[in-house]
Amino acid sequence: MFKRSFLLSQDKVGKRKIAKKSFRDDAKMRMRDAINNQTVTPDTSPSLGGASPKLNSAIVTISVGADQRLFAAHEDVLARSTWFSEACREQFFSSPGQRRINLPDEDPVVFSAILEYLYKGDYSPRLVHDRKRDTWSLEDVEDVTMSPRSHTTEKKFVGFNESATIFHHGVGDYILRDTVIYCSALRFGLPELQRLALRKQGLQSDIDVATILRSARFAYANTPPSDSRLRAHYLALIIRSRKTFKRSGTMQQEMQRGDTQLFFDLFVALCNHIDDLSELGSGRSPAVGKV
Repeated sequence: MFKRSFLLSQDKVGKRKIAKKSFRDDAKMRMRDAINNQTVTPDTSPSLGGASPKLNSAIVTISVGADQRLFAAHEDVLARSTWFSEACREQFFSSPGQRRINLPDEDPVVFSAILEYLYKGDYSPRLVHDRKRDTWSLEDVEDVTMSPRSHTTEKKFVGFNESATIFHHGVGDYILRDTVIYCSALRFGLPELQRLALRKQGLQSDIDVATILRSARFAYANTPPSDSRLRAHYLALIIRSRKTFKRSGTMQQEMQRGDTQLFFDLFVALCNHIDDLSELGSGRSPAVGKV
């Protein structure tokens, strides 16, 4: 499940004005090329079916969250998700006149991002590609401020983009939004959205230890043991930033609290990391002895 080496870290993207090419624009270019080759189909469209919905497509109402916030979407757009496709099919046979889906456990902010992705092939902040440097970044990442946000009486000061976290009622605190989107995409059968959310989360920076650990717990609670992407992402992140985590009182408290597979997996990943370093060291030692 885990990659044996954590020696290479991801490239960091600085705050600079660059020529931007969005993930959506890249999808449109691929679609245009496919149209020229006459190979486009609804299943192979690079924008994930990003063309306008069919005029005769039914409108489905989705009630989201405990407050029952209402969303409306075209049925053929929702059908790109295996979960929604099955839900619409079951509803057609059980209640032909009703087109309403209830999602009481979903977060409206997260579901809004999922709908945006289904229609546009991306969600805000958009992923942009600098073709000259061949690097990816998030749109408007320069809008970073230290601003207080409070859902309860306690003030929380966030030193990164406001869009990086959301208040999750199930957790009772702030966690990384892209992690929640990844888990919802897993539930709804949207693997490309999982990949996009993971890539965006990898571009976030300046996130405090407590938020990372809460998000990691959430990821472990909402992904299967076979998940080899989001879980491994958190393990690699902790190992790369081990100097920070080993001095963290929050890390100590979380490890003493336990009640998650996270810390055993972290132990295994650290053992693998040490083994990799040992193998590299033994590989160099003969050359050093000869000098």
